[in-house]
Amino acid sequence: MATRQSVEEFLQRCEDVIRFVKEQYTEAQKQEHYNITEYTNAQQMLEQTVNDLAHLARSCNAQQREQLHRMRLQLEQLQNEMILLDR
Repeated sequence: MATRQSVEEFLQRCEDVIRFVKEQYTEAQKQEHYNITEYTNAQQMLEQTVNDLAHLARSCNAQQREQLHRMRLQLEQLQNEMILLDR
């Protein structure tokens, strides 16, 4: 069973990843192909976070799973946006 603190810390990590990825997304829109390495790294970080979320969700109660589900939707939406922008 995941503790409340571990879920809260993970959700905070997700928020940090989202902020970083959005910064990279914005830069990619401005610079097109000039920051491809950073953009790819941001995509990989996002994918790893989604995988970690799925792993954590297996040991959560129903309320925690609901919180993680909402976060997963945000992360996946951002993944989709990055894929569509990817050239």
